[in-house]
Amino acid sequence: MGNPTNQPGRRRTRWLGSLINLPRRTKRWLMVAADVVMLPLALWSAFAIRLAEPLPPAMLNAWWLFPLLPVAGVFIFARLGLYRAVVRFMGTRAVWSVLTGVILLALLLWAAAAIGRLDDFPRLVPVNFAILAFLYVGGSRFLVRSWYHTVNELRRHAEPVLVYGAGAAGMQLAAGLGPAGQFRIIAFIDDNPALQGQAINGIRVHPPRMIGPLLHQHGIRRILLAIPSASRSTRKTILERLEPYPLHVQSVPSMEAVVSGQARLEQLEDIDVADLLGRDPVPPQPDLLRCSIHGRRVMVTGAGGSIGSELCRRILRQEPAELVLLERNEYALYRIEQEMRALREELRLDCAIHALLGSVTLERRVTSILRLNRVQTLYHAAAYKHVPIVEENAVEGVRNNVFGTRILADAAIAAGVERFILISTDKAVRPTNVMGASKRLAEMILQDRAANTPGTIFSMVRFGNVLGSSGSVVPLFHRQIREGGPVTVTHPEITRYFMSIPEAAELVIQAGTMASGGEVFVLDMGEAVRIQDLARRMIRLHGRQVRDANGQPADGIAITFTGLRPGEKLYEELLIGDNVEPTRHPRIMQAREDHAAPETLGRALEQLEAADQAMDAEATREHLRRILPEYRPAPAD
Repeated sequence: MGNPTNQPGRRRTRWLGSLINLPRRTKRWLMVAADVVMLPLALWSAFAIRLAEPLPPAMLNAWWLFPLLPVAGVFIFARLGLYRAVVRFMGTRAVWSVLTGVILLALLLWAAAAIGRLDDFPRLVPVNFAILAFLYVGGSRFLVRSWYHTVNELRRHAEPVLVYGAGAAGMQLAAGLGPAGQFRIIAFIDDNPALQGQAINGIRVHPPRMIGPLLHQHGIRRILLAIPSASRSTRKTILERLEPYPLHVQSVPSMEAVVSGQARLEQLEDIDVADLLGRDPVPPQPDLLRCSIHGRRVMVTGAGGSIGSELCRRILRQEPAELVLLERNEYALYRIEQEMRALREELRLDCAIHALLGSVTLERRVTSILRLNRVQTLYHAAAYKHVPIVEENAVEGVRNNVFGTRILADAAIAAGVERFILISTDKAVRPTNVMGASKRLAEMILQDRAANTPGTIFSMVRFGNVLGSSGSVVPLFHRQIREGGPVTVTHPEITRYFMSIPEAAELVIQAGTMASGGEVFVLDMGEAVRIQDLARRMIRLHGRQVRDANGQPADGIAITFTGLRPGEKLYEELLIGDNVEPTRHPRIMQAREDHAAPETLGRALEQLEAADQAMDAEATREHLRRILPEYRPAPAD
């Protein structure tokens, strides 16, 4: 049974909550009704104070002002937008509206007294009325606003939280989340000494060293980052500072996303793993971004995929003449087409967008598309890339990644495409799986075409894992942590390079512009990350602890090691040899790598075609080993 002493408080909270949840239209009529009462009351008070009588004769002679005043007042306040204001968010603008309204009503009283020839009407009554009406009308609203916040404090289910960042985003977050009842903001945390010790909307700003005491005092288990404009390195420093505390760290969307309608302030997001890496993107070089795109006809294969779709977003912002989207998945094509059309309208561009269904393995379809659309720049992102899936479906993986690239490259030459940029992978370096071997063979096909076809500039851009792509471990870890674990990692020592999708797409475009033919561009991925360490940090930043081998703590999240999957290796490389040179971009390197002679490559492709016709996976793997001596399938754990 509940505590009887708490029952009246609970009933009061429920009753107040029911008033808060009234329809918006009903609340407006309540405000109108309050003003209808407050304005005559203010006029009576003005007479009573001036003449020191409750019912002076001068007031009785002016009785007709009492019904006139609320009618005029409601009309004026409505025109000033006072009834459209949400009381719990009232601020300076609402104060000015009330002040303007009561001044207009005071002037109306003077005019009415003059027109009505009220000779005994005291000239100071309008002044008293303006002051009192401002206090009654404005004060009643701020009293309700304060009451609303008090009600939310009484709601014990509201979770106490800290907000890191007392700037504009932090203040908007407090205004948007605090009154919503979901969270009770205990304090702001900010690194700026000038803000520490101050209060914002009644919420005190503390230095970071106070996080521990605040957690202990208020039982806080969540902190919200309101620093959308901070650099990645700054966010990484903050996350490292928060990691020792048992806190679930979440962040608010950027203000641009809120203003554009893409997100709401209350849509809290789990921490972006890119912040854990702490790598700030290098500003792009505008000429490299625009040179191969602006005013040109551009095509993206695999346009609905993780990299393909981001390439489309970046390309459209460079104002191409036409954008051709090639995708074999109908829903993915529909989604990216709708997004591109909306973005085109937002940017007010005159760019034709063509959404085309098809596979790069269909020669007639690809040839027709390139010729009819007179494509000048082509980004080839269509590929099967999930290592275990391609390992299980070797024939189909080679057909799409190898033969699709060959068909597209030859069609590009025939159609007079000026630039062809292949999206490659670090798994193509000394591959241990069919996916990596197929991508390395695709690179060799383009290297061969580049050496023998000067009309089309072929280049390849090689990089590692991108955060948030399909098949990435990051969304998997988020889901596993939310479900209570365990978090699955294939091997204790496995490492990977990571890069954000927007940064990768931007660098791909810039690298493709620098190509003169046959280059393999390698993106600077930073330091390799041990996946086990990434999992541990994500668990801690979700406010949980990692369960040890003894099963402690019992409510912790366990990390289990499942063994390397077929074709998976412990670490990835980006270069086959040491022949690497810098480029004009600090995050893009250029490599010159050996490739097979045309005759050798031609024979290998014929053998792979025969294996494809026979649907022979073992023969496919064997032919890959012959053409790629560095291909060494990795045994699974």
